[in-house]
Amino acid sequence: MQHTAVSTPGSDTADQAGSAVPGSPRQLRHLVAGRWLPGEGGELLDVSPSRPDQVVAAGREALTADLDRAVEAARAVFPRWAATPHQARGAVLVRAAGVLEERAEQWGAELSWEEGKTRAEGVGEVRRAAEILRFYAAEADRPTGEVFASPRPGERISVVHRPVGTIGVITPFNFPIAIPAWKIAPALSYGNTVVWKPAGLVPLLAMRLAEALVEAGLPDGVLSLLIGGGELGGELVSHPGVEAVTFTGSTAVGRSVIARCGALARPVQTEMGGKNAAAVLSDADLELAATEVMAGAFRATGQKCTATSRLVVAEPVADEFLALLAAKVCALRVGDPLADGVQMGPLASVPARDAVRRAVREGLARAGVGVLAGGDAAYTDEERVVGAYLPPTVLELAGDDPLWRDELFGPVLAVRRARDDSQALDLVDDSEFGLSAAVFTDNLNAVSAAVARLDVGVLHVNSETAGADPHVPFGGAKGSGHGPKEQGRAAREFFTRTTTVYLRGSHGGAL
Repeated sequence: MQHTAVSTPGSDTADQAGSAVPGSPRQLRHLVAGRWLPGEGGELLDVSPSRPDQVVAAGREALTADLDRAVEAARAVFPRWAATPHQARGAVLVRAAGVLEERAEQWGAELSWEEGKTRAEGVGEVRRAAEILRFYAAEADRPTGEVFASPRPGERISVVHRPVGTIGVITPFNFPIAIPAWKIAPALSYGNTVVWKPAGLVPLLAMRLAEALVEAGLPDGVLSLLIGGGELGGELVSHPGVEAVTFTGSTAVGRSVIARCGALARPVQTEMGGKNAAAVLSDADLELAATEVMAGAFRATGQKCTATSRLVVAEPVADEFLALLAAKVCALRVGDPLADGVQMGPLASVPARDAVRRAVREGLARAGVGVLAGGDAAYTDEERVVGAYLPPTVLELAGDDPLWRDELFGPVLAVRRARDDSQALDLVDDSEFGLSAAVFTDNLNAVSAAVARLDVGVLHVNSETAGADPHVPFGGAKGSGHGPKEQGRAAREFFTRTTTVYLRGSHGGAL
């Protein structure tokens, strides 16, 4: 949140391209124990990264007392919500999905205005959140446990899944409605209650998801939404009334969350950093690879945990491929994310832009770093000079470098050449992170080698590193994740506890 003096646009404000912003500033509210309340803490100003002089939403932060009330309400309503038939819980998610679909265009535009991804990406994200809610609503119609044979006569063994209790949910700025959906939907579907703190940069879209669930009939207290800074998140993680914590965000904060939960013997699930690599092998379809690498690196302005931030190219095709990629990157249209035809918007904030530009500038001052596209220069035109815009950048490295190691979380792609396909796979795996990777090849042996050798949670063959479907597990290896995977039926491992039940009648007959 940027605490600066800003003007407030009217509903008819328009930029130079002529695209109207989505109305006047919204009033931020917290959902606490079933009531929408204004905050009483510090000032909240949610400003647009494309026009930092414009307020998207305004309000005041939640206080510790609000957190206490939210947790108390969640714990009080938990037994009733857990006892609600699964189909009835799922019906709430289905109705909320309908609200999201009905308002996808409006809320997607607000997402673009608030976070900076293009309008098409914003609308698509709202619709993806609806898809996630529908998937977890359908859990009511899937098997809820397992039955095993017993080695003893007249007995059977069953494993049943039960909700954990009150879940603390902490979500990041880069997917302000989709990531919360893939945490909150399974939590609610499996019978848990939720206290949620979203990233301070994107409070409006958090409020929209909570509004959809309330409108869908979610009982009071089952979900509370508290908007505030990192200190409030720390209090949520440590609160004695919270049974488990799920977190997505930076590696540094994620590790502190893991440490706090470890000290409390509290279950924790974290999805943290990534430095995802794509390898273009010597037999790759270069046109396909260039298109997919560019999408992976620069959609959402590179602010995806699964974004392609490293590229390895086999030497036999390196010159041809890098020339093709650079031409495509230089042709990307960067500008107002609400304008038609724009392919990349700003970063989420001006400080984020400045941090990424500084890292690029420092890299270019080192030997062995060259520019293939973009660089550290700032935009100077009237439309983009004031916003958090940064040119999509491709840098070729002669060897190891901080640009190869450190997650920048922006539109910067670091490139290295490999002498052959085998070394290319070695360089892909050369990272403390292990979230996602991509390999471009039609060689079955190379695919098999990638599956066997790459320590990642998600592997794409001939497609970009980014992307996560709601029906399959998602999460990383090495420093990218800790605890059970997210999404798909894998989410049940975190949001439920199992009880193994040995069933035998009092007279030795099986029940």
